[in-house]
Amino acid sequence: MPINSPGTKRGWLATPAACVLLAALAGCTPHMYDEVPAVQDAKRSEVSGTWIGAERTNVVLRPDGKADIRLLDGQEWDFDERWRLSGTGTWQLTDEPAGWNDGRHVRLTLTSRTSVAQRVPDPNEPVAPMTEEPETPTTYTWTFELRRDRTKALGLYFFFGDPDSRSTYALEREAP
Repeated sequence: MPINSPGTKRGWLATPAACVLLAALAGCTPHMYDEVPAVQDAKRSEVSGTWIGAERTNVVLRPDGKADIRLLDGQEWDFDERWRLSGTGTWQLTDEPAGWNDGRHVRLTLTSRTSVAQRVPDPNEPVAPMTEEPETPTTYTWTFELRRDRTKALGLYFFFGDPDSRSTYALEREAP
């Protein structure tokens, strides 16, 4: 049979279609485990500063490794608990394997909690009825991934909710 026969094309094209169908039935997307682009060249001086996020999140990473944290949500499954932490802590830029990529990461640790707030769910967010008050941690560690935008500016983010959904919680440097 010639290589370009219609039967060969149908069989060759059916394989990717079957993979996509199986992935959809399994409840995942074909690219959910693709490698996250890694930032290898980030410097402490680029990370130091004030970072802002949604709903008044504010994180100050001081050059001496100290941090001020205000209204920062939990990452991955902890996000679903809807607590937001404020307080002081420490941070470091690390090459240790962590998070979802092989590049550098920012590890932020809340060491002294000063307050806890409750995030209001989005209108489309499915929320299970609360049978008891969620336990909020007194200390917590976040691992931020790093990325660069088209202008090469650094951004911090982590994944929240179901890790398979790859929803990102991003912090951007405060505008001067």
